[in-house]
Amino acid sequence: MVSARHSGKRELKIFADREVLPANGLAEARLKARENGGDVQVANWKIESGQTLATLQASPEAAVVQARVTPGVVTVVAENPGFRTARIRITLDRDSADQFRDGTPDFIRLQDDEDRIAFRRWFTFLAESPYFQSELDRPTEITDCAALIRFAYREALRSHDGIWANHWKLPTLPQAASIQKYDYPHTGLGSSLFRIRPGSFAPQEISDGTFAEFADAESLWRFNTHLISRDFHAARPGDLLFFRQSGHRMPFHTMIYLGTSPYTEGEDWLVYHTGPSSGQSGELRRVTVPELLRHPQAVWRPLQQNPAFLGVYRWNILREAN
Repeated sequence: MVSARHSGKRELKIFADREVLPANGLAEARLKARENGGDVQVANWKIESGQTLATLQASPEAAVVQARVTPGVVTVVAENPGFRTARIRITLDRDSADQFRDGTPDFIRLQDDEDRIAFRRWFTFLAESPYFQSELDRPTEITDCAALIRFAYREALRSHDGIWANHWKLPTLPQAASIQKYDYPHTGLGSSLFRIRPGSFAPQEISDGTFAEFADAESLWRFNTHLISRDFHAARPGDLLFFRQSGHRMPFHTMIYLGTSPYTEGEDWLVYHTGPSSGQSGELRRVTVPELLRHPQAVWRPLQQNPAFLGVYRWNILREAN
């Protein structure tokens, strides 16, 4: 109070309806600035620290802090001429919810329809684009079917700007927003996006090796996706077709259903990487569903009567209640 009198500035305080939020990408705290119990309009609200942990929507009357998905502390300030700058700390706690008990924490799920659409568009675009790139421009990590999927999944969860596009030497970009809930690697799981062990989610798994940057096709199938149908007609863009070929060195294989393509006409495209075989490095292939149904080897046809076809699977982050 002495410093306030000496500075000639009045005291301003921020009040929040909640000062602790779960870091789930959904929870909100509503803020107001007051002097002597009365509300004060604020010239400027801003996040002073913890900018990657939350978003801020503000008006002169109030502000709303929305948690993202990484725990930590967010400091919000209110600035007004004639007042000392006011601060409040909002704590974001780890959220352990796993509503479907499939091992995927709810904080990484995309509950918003617009986010789901954005993910599908970016995931399919990034899975298909390497097919049209030269060998020199194609990401070197793409060496088999699981690597293609990991690349497209991870990069679909980023914020997409010109620097990012230039890094991957992409020839074009889709007319699609990035997802809003979080941006990789600020995911709550860090860069370790893929579950590689069974079980429902528990907070200690974030640091005990249950989640990793690498996952093979079997782990993607078992722990990161869920069955939609054994009828391939149920596939939506971004869904995965899984096969298990007994007797193969790498028995699990997956293909990505693209639907339509920004590159060519047609509605039923798929893309996949054959993986290494017989000393060869393998290749990216892009086919239509009718072409796959005529595959010379029946074990690669996505038909219910084919025991090698496991079905159409969808990412757990896109899972919705029935």
